[in-house]
Amino acid sequence: MATAPGAQEAARPAAPAPQPTSGVTAPLVLSGARVVLPTGTVPGGQVVVDGTRIAASAPENARVIDVSGHWLVPGFVDIHNHGGGGASFTSGTVEEVLTGIRTHRLHGTTTLVASTVTGDMDFLAQRAGLLSELAEQGDIAGIHFEGPFISPCRKGAHAEELLRDPDPADVRKLMDAARGHARMFTLATELPGGIDSVRLLAEHGVIAAVGHTDATYEQTVEAIDAGATVATHLFNAMPTLGHRAPGPIAALLEDERVTVELINDGTHLHPAALELAFRHAGADRVVFITDAMDAAGFGDGRYMLGPLEVEVADGVARLVEGGAIAGSTLTLDRAFKRAVTVDRLPVEDVVTALSANPARLLGQSDSVGSLEPGRYADLVLLDASFDVAGVMRRGAWVVEPRLG
Repeated sequence: MATAPGAQEAARPAAPAPQPTSGVTAPLVLSGARVVLPTGTVPGGQVVVDGTRIAASAPENARVIDVSGHWLVPGFVDIHNHGGGGASFTSGTVEEVLTGIRTHRLHGTTTLVASTVTGDMDFLAQRAGLLSELAEQGDIAGIHFEGPFISPCRKGAHAEELLRDPDPADVRKLMDAARGHARMFTLATELPGGIDSVRLLAEHGVIAAVGHTDATYEQTVEAIDAGATVATHLFNAMPTLGHRAPGPIAALLEDERVTVELINDGTHLHPAALELAFRHAGADRVVFITDAMDAAGFGDGRYMLGPLEVEVADGVARLVEGGAIAGSTLTLDRAFKRAVTVDRLPVEDVVTALSANPARLLGQSDSVGSLEPGRYADLVLLDASFDVAGVMRRGAWVVEPRLG
């Protein structure tokens, strides 16, 4: 996606911010569901919620809710998301950003990293300042900078005139503007300064992600050796896999140090490509993301992404000029359902890709990403068709349980 300083992004006003239905619950036991834990699925299991956390045992005054016939899975963790609910993380006000966050919570995403898009450096620093305030409040889990340090050959829906080489000084400027909340940078690491920027990010505990890149296989291996650990939406915005020139895809799939992002919306990836990634990398190295833009959870129509006009039709976002895919309208509950019902992946592997792996990448496995005692009470209740029947975040219902 792309934007420019000061641009008004959404073509329509954002939807009113959805609000949680209640505060932190009294101690309760969710009983009878198939509970997905790191060790496997427990039929007829239970999850105890005490305050904001999951507890090992139920207090005597705990209320019991029978959720038999449902699945209980950890809240989803999205590390690559540009907006939703008609609101943009890339240019919206604080309230508009909160609208986007709350929209995704309704669909089970209880932990979210807000992604920017290409803009000039001063504008991106300003956005980092606004988003860092929301990170300090606990509304988001950090900031992902996608652009401007990407290849013009693989720019996708980014404004080419605003792209620049990944000079470590510029990368450091955005890190400083994020006040410790920069979680990931997407870089075309083959560009001048790319490898030095990877090393800088790795030294500061920030994820260096290879993406929007025209790198060769050898250049990608060099970036991984320098500290790159994530592939930004693997297969998209990079050279295709070739038998003589394997390019970045082969290097990213084969290296156990790399986790690969996948957009499982049925548009960005052919099912065979998704199966290839899972089969080669394994479930422990896959993260499902949305790469969502404003229209996620909002609807079709025309949207302005900076100077670029986007048409969203039948849930697919494309640039009006040129037709390039412009992010997605995906929510992670849909990615979950598709993975299980269309791609026929085991539920446990899907939970790993949607919750445990992204939590690990963020360094938050001790608080989110599983239903183990001591973690936050972030959970999603799914019915037998894998549709959302309830969402809890930090012990408060975002979506009250829909039973029966």
